[in-house]
Amino acid sequence: GWGWVVVFGAFVSIGFAYAFPKGLAIFFKEIQDFFGTSYGEVAWISSIMLATTYGAGPISSILVNRYGSRPVVMFGGLLCGVGMISAAFCTSILQLYICVGFITGFGLALNLQPSVIIIGKYFLKRRPIANGLAMAGSPVMLCTLAPLNQFLFDNFGWRGSFLILGAILLHCCVAGALFRPIGAATASAQTQDALKEKITEDAMKMSSPTNVSMENKTEEEGGKDCCEKINQYLDFSLFKHRGFLIYLIGNVLMFLGFFAPIVFLAPYAKHTGIDEYSAAFLLSVLAVVDMVARPATGIIANSRWVRPRIQYFFSFAIAFNGACHLLCPLASNYMGLVVYSSFFGLAFGMVCAMLFETLMDLVGAARFTSAVGLVTIAECCTILLGPPIGGTLIDTFGDYKYMFIKCGAVMVLAGTFLFIMNYYNYRMLAKEEKERKTKEEDPKSVRTEKEGRNNWNRDTTQVGPELEPLREEQEGVKKEMNGT
Repeated sequence: GWGWVVVFGAFVSIGFAYAFPKGLAIFFKEIQDFFGTSYGEVAWISSIMLATTYGAGPISSILVNRYGSRPVVMFGGLLCGVGMISAAFCTSILQLYICVGFITGFGLALNLQPSVIIIGKYFLKRRPIANGLAMAGSPVMLCTLAPLNQFLFDNFGWRGSFLILGAILLHCCVAGALFRPIGAATASAQTQDALKEKITEDAMKMSSPTNVSMENKTEEEGGKDCCEKINQYLDFSLFKHRGFLIYLIGNVLMFLGFFAPIVFLAPYAKHTGIDEYSAAFLLSVLAVVDMVARPATGIIANSRWVRPRIQYFFSFAIAFNGACHLLCPLASNYMGLVVYSSFFGLAFGMVCAMLFETLMDLVGAARFTSAVGLVTIAECCTILLGPPIGGTLIDTFGDYKYMFIKCGAVMVLAGTFLFIMNYYNYRMLAKEEKERKTKEEDPKSVRTEKEGRNNWNRDTTQVGPELEPLREEQEGVKKEMNGT
């Protein structure tokens, strides 16, 4: 039953990791005026934070494999608090990049990956539902942070707001404390300790030649190069996995237009003449719909009709997200933006609820930790470039519609690519499974293998001048092995 407590902890830490960079958009207009910068320069704050959150994925995965989820998340919460409190004293936009972008972003990375990983360890049958509930933390936090940030800004300014937000982010340490290591891991560690003690006792009883060989083996292990040691924590053989590569390419393309619309939604509303609280309310509308969409998507994805072909559902969600952005420029008034925010929240929630579930469906739970680390570091490049490219389009044309069109077109393309390539992957998997069953059930192939094995045995038992040296060598190896 503790798994549901873990889901609550993941709900909090994932919520901050995803919602916090979007909630900061409330302060962008004022920070831009304070430092006298452009849209593109201010957008780098969220971009660097998001890119660091994703790019530090492999580091987070390595730390989780080494120390477990609990200490990593608690340390990440501490970094988040330190980063935001330091940002309150910044005197230039570059210092904000470092404090908010890198330090807080790295802390959020140490919250995101361990939270997703530990849910996969606690759940199997109800994993899509658990993932959907944990991912619902993002809209809940965004729904709360959007009006809260506006209230804090009106009363304390952006510097005072950053101090208070730094204190709020320290709650990630409390969420991390709930990530109790699962019992099987503790039992496994105890078993490994017992085996190590037994091996040590046996080694002490062995003769000196064996001790020498063990020392040589230790030296060989110590001589492993850096790549081999890293490969213990990150499984680079995943780049030979067809399904993983399809997922990776589609997601890297998708993230070029995934976050920019959220970052610029509130500034866009202010640009059209809407007041600050109504602009912040658009993010709340998006978050409320997103809040319902994520667990609902988890339930639908867990059904027996969708789960066997969940990759198609994921592809549709991405394309639907892009279609919403393409239609956004048609919203000419506040009510139109509310409708857009509602559909955007639905599409955004569908994508986020299945983002990690589809990856685990492709690679399995055993390789999921490495897969998350490799995917996030590949995605960080497009996450970093997405909002600044959108900001550059706004600065160049003086209109937000080109940014929304760019994001929509990219996401529709990514969804179409994933749909076509997943269809190809499912066909290939079915073909490979059919060939495997045919090979197992075909008596002729089994008989041919047996005949070949018997012929080889008969040939090796023949006495002849050609085979005599080989036989002598084999007998020598056998004697040496028996002696050892």
